[in-house]
Amino acid sequence: MLRLIIPLLFMLVSLPAAAFGAGKPVVVASTTQIADFARQVAGDRLTVRSILAPGADPHTYQPTPDDVQVVLSASLCLENGLHLEGKNWMGALARDARKELVTVSQGVAPLQLGKGGQVVPDPHAWFSVQNAAVYVNNIIEALGRLDPAHAGEYRARGTLYLQQLRVLDAWIKEEVGRIPPSRRILVTTHDAFNYFCRDYRFNPNNRYQSIAPVGWSTGAEVGGGMTPKRHQQVVESIRQAGARAIFVETTINPKQIREIAQETGVAIGGELYSDSMGKAGSAGESYLGMMRENVLLMVQALK
Repeated sequence: MLRLIIPLLFMLVSLPAAAFGAGKPVVVASTTQIADFARQVAGDRLTVRSILAPGADPHTYQPTPDDVQVVLSASLCLENGLHLEGKNWMGALARDARKELVTVSQGVAPLQLGKGGQVVPDPHAWFSVQNAAVYVNNIIEALGRLDPAHAGEYRARGTLYLQQLRVLDAWIKEEVGRIPPSRRILVTTHDAFNYFCRDYRFNPNNRYQSIAPVGWSTGAEVGGGMTPKRHQQVVESIRQAGARAIFVETTINPKQIREIAQETGVAIGGELYSDSMGKAGSAGESYLGMMRENVLLMVQALK
């Protein structure tokens, strides 16, 4: 009998901590924003990891062997969808690892963009705070399915966070109200801010869509395919609109927008968080923080 017990003890010692229930399920998100939403809902019950680091560009990201290992550790994967993750890299990672993948933008009514002669959904849906609430509700449901024993806890945390999003939305409207309507001209590097412009009434002469010299890409460098025609259109739009400032973005090379600023004689108003949140310890390290800092910067530059 003793000869049977001793090998069994060695087997138990060699098992990972997760086998004893000590480890937490891992949720892997494609982007920093989605990871932040998931952490708000999960609390300390789950470990949430983001594939993208702060400042990384989801459109052009190339997964690494380390990313493969992260996804292999996951109990659940979360993606933005709407072609944000260029060449569907998050879907490929989850599929290869045979992991469940939830598209958190499901249920959003996407704006449409013209790209290469085709109409495609605008993937930057989180810039509408109301859409961010859709993301959070989808995450609440997904975590509840993953861990039914604590579904009520996830729902409670999510409800509190949804209230914070409603406060954020009201605060943005109040702050933006300090900018005269004629000065609500938002010019950024790439067209990430269409939902924001629509919700908060920027760029009325551009159908409440963002003014940007470059579009977004699902493969090559963002802005790599910018044409002289589009460049000239943006220059003329800036001049006609009388923009007081234009903005660079944290995830995009600022070279092109700086050239346009020099050409039009318009000042650079600062750097906006766009496809990624800020690094740990920065004012924009959370979704609430990035939206807050963006709005404060816009108001300061445009009012």
